[in-house]
Amino acid sequence: METAITKLFCIQYPILCSGMTGVSRPELTAAVSNAGGLGILATADLTPDQTRKAILKIRSLTPHPFGANIPFIIPGAEQNAQVLVEEKVMVVNYTLGNGQQLIEAVHAYGGKAIATVTHLRHALSAQTRGADALIVTGHEAAAHGGEVTSLVLVPSIVDAVTIPVIAAGGFADGRGLAAALALGAEGVAMGTRFMNTKESPVHDTMKKLSNQTQVYDTIYSDKIDGLPCRALKSRGTDRLIHQKLYLLHALINSRKAARTFGFPWSKLVLAILLSGVKKSKQLARMANAFTAFERSHEKGDLEKGVFLMGQVTGIIHDTPRVSEVMEQIICQAREVQKKSTLKLQS
Repeated sequence: METAITKLFCIQYPILCSGMTGVSRPELTAAVSNAGGLGILATADLTPDQTRKAILKIRSLTPHPFGANIPFIIPGAEQNAQVLVEEKVMVVNYTLGNGQQLIEAVHAYGGKAIATVTHLRHALSAQTRGADALIVTGHEAAAHGGEVTSLVLVPSIVDAVTIPVIAAGGFADGRGLAAALALGAEGVAMGTRFMNTKESPVHDTMKKLSNQTQVYDTIYSDKIDGLPCRALKSRGTDRLIHQKLYLLHALINSRKAARTFGFPWSKLVLAILLSGVKKSKQLARMANAFTAFERSHEKGDLEKGVFLMGQVTGIIHDTPRVSEVMEQIICQAREVQKKSTLKLQS
């Protein structure tokens, strides 16, 4: 199945694994690339040294192209971005920030840059700055989807830009891939579907819940991690959203975040305070969410933990290997396209 995306990234299938924090580890990233897609390593919770080791591990697990992402809102993002450039990662995906310098650095060694966007103005800005492709994330997505659903958002941005669009948010099977291509996208990025696979490092409790959860069982709020964010409904999510002393809790939780990012705690707190009132509150919620996300990923705890899950979990009912997911999606997409052609001809 050849599209502009498969040609751009030299991959077999137009399917990417979203860079999910705490989920898109080297094993899952490599598994997606080995299956013909493009795995994207998540670096938001990694120190620069851990990021470099993760890249080297992926290279030991797959000879195929892979990517890595940089959310610029996270403290230490610039240092991780520098590691990706030094290691010449061929596909770099950035979000939540100005990617101008990163795009230029990636292009300098022949790499490709993808911007993740949820709004037309960000898409146009990324294109102007030289991004090679866009991941357009609709409202259905886990974590930071936009206000508009994929069915409307994707074609609206496809019509406005000249670079390839990758659709994200609400895609988990061949029907979704066929639909995305019909909307003008050149491929799809999937998070929840790849989260629920055997190669995923997520706790088995979360995978079992994914198989049981309906499309109605997620919540979208800007009080989860400070940005509009979608997560599984749970006691832990409810507690985090309604937490009254979240600034006090953030001071405590930021110590752990500082250790993870490799920052002195005092320097991290100072950087947050100097960022302004609005962003300080946003980063405070993010510090609390960091601990809650980790509880669900690693321990399967939804009493105090929070798990990011897309609405598409409601059509996922199994936990296969990544290679099986890929094969099923491509076969189903081709069948859907064939049936659609016959219906249009009749």
